[in-house]
Amino acid sequence: MAFRQTATELGDARRRVEELVCTLPGGERSFDHPWEIRAFAMAVAAYHNGQYEWSEFQLSLIDSIKKWENDGGTEPWSYYEHWLEALETVLAGNGALSDAVLDDGMRAVLATPRNAGHHEAHREPVAVDPAR
Repeated sequence: MAFRQTATELGDARRRVEELVCTLPGGERSFDHPWEIRAFAMAVAAYHNGQYEWSEFQLSLIDSIKKWENDGGTEPWSYYEHWLEALETVLAGNGALSDAVLDDGMRAVLATPRNAGHHEAHREPVAVDPAR
């Protein structure tokens, strides 16, 4: 019975994310890279898990974009880079994510070759099913 509840909750979460993605301006071109939709989904899932208030995330996103503007836009524009920075900021601020965890994750990502595991096309977002 618990498995079905978990599967139902996972299905509900996926449907919420799909609904949000479908209503984004720009249609199918809303995400240029697979990591962008993952960052989007993580932010939505963390919000629905009660990790932060949406207004808190919005303010953090605005701050990230303002910081980029104040720096003169020297880095290339990427909305989802700001999205991810805002997510990291609110999760770190609420104690759900530590700098040590981010540093460890960053080291692992940088140690992985750019093309590792990308020899096959993935047409759908990757999801981890706890039942497997």
